[in-house]
Amino acid sequence: MALDVIIVGGGIVGLATAHRLLEARPDLHIALFEKESMVSMHQTGNNSGVIHSGLYYKPGSLKAKNCIEGYHQLIDYCTKENIPFELTGKIVVATTNDQRVQLENLYQRGQQNGLDGLKKLSLAEMREYEPHVTGVEGMWVPQTGIVDYRAVAAKLAVGTQIKGCEMHLGEQVIDIKKGLTFSIVETTKSVYEAKLVINCAGLYSDKVAQMTQKEPLDVRIVPFRGEYFKLRKDKEYLVKNLIYPVPDPNFPFLGVHFTRMMRGGVEAGPNAVLAFKKEGYKKLGINAKELWDTLTWPGFQKVAMKYWETGLGEMYRSFSKEAFTKALQELIPEIQINDLVEGGAGVRAQACDRNGGLLDDFSIVEDAKVINILNAPSPAATSSLSIGKTVAEMALSRF
Repeated sequence: MALDVIIVGGGIVGLATAHRLLEARPDLHIALFEKESMVSMHQTGNNSGVIHSGLYYKPGSLKAKNCIEGYHQLIDYCTKENIPFELTGKIVVATTNDQRVQLENLYQRGQQNGLDGLKKLSLAEMREYEPHVTGVEGMWVPQTGIVDYRAVAAKLAVGTQIKGCEMHLGEQVIDIKKGLTFSIVETTKSVYEAKLVINCAGLYSDKVAQMTQKEPLDVRIVPFRGEYFKLRKDKEYLVKNLIYPVPDPNFPFLGVHFTRMMRGGVEAGPNAVLAFKKEGYKKLGINAKELWDTLTWPGFQKVAMKYWETGLGEMYRSFSKEAFTKALQELIPEIQINDLVEGGAGVRAQACDRNGGLLDDFSIVEDAKVINILNAPSPAATSSLSIGKTVAEMALSRF
């Protein structure tokens, strides 16, 4: 018997999509395939655990809409399911006078996105929130919070299984062939038929999408590794909650920052360096074919030409703890190199188009048989329940 829906990928977006589909149509026969032995092993399980407010995103964009709606849906879900979270708020800090204009732009954007309670702060006012911070001006964002997204994903996985979703862990999708009525999905273990395939494969979403069409894709997932340090236990007092810099508006990363974690401790980072494999959590981890695919992609070559100076700085920080410390000292001057201990790393699945554009917005591309989520980096975890609802509505129009 053919399945109604096959979901490829057991990260938080895939799980949220299954949750929203079964919430709307409990009669659907859905199966989720995850190549790992557990859900949320990659982007979901290796991020900083921040509940994003929607401050940074262009009004009306998919990121703005889904982040703001997803923020409220996530809080409601965590409250209902007794998943611990905290709404800590955060400060965004302009460390130089040149950044004041961008801080003001962020303030205006936050208001356009409907964030209440934003406050511009003097240095003295910033220190009421974070006593050890420095900067020329800041902004208080009360909506920001922290949560353990692995706990959210685990709860979603259990809930969808209870509702009847087949969970195929340790089973990788290796080919998809679209037919007149059904798609044939081949995995490492078997072959299945489905009326609709939903691609939530994250770092491999471009590879899965390519299985579903003959013509070459116009985007490629470029993996960027974000490396963290942690503050030594006796130095955690330097950070009360979350401290962010004003981001570079031309680069889709937020810069090194401080985050109190739901699981305990304070993270410092991340930087953003090219990973030499899709799941390249280690500096020297290399997959020759995947690296070649990245380096020969015309879009990445254009990105490298445009951002070579920024990229070299990020690479230098990757190998120089002293340089990493110096970047953190722009926010908290008291931080010393010996206050930092090695932390973890995550890999961001960043879509890059053929013309050298790093896609800033979420990207969802569909046809009659397939829905491909081609770009869902941060704030996808915060947005996941809203993205899941959006994709579920697209899917249900077929049934």
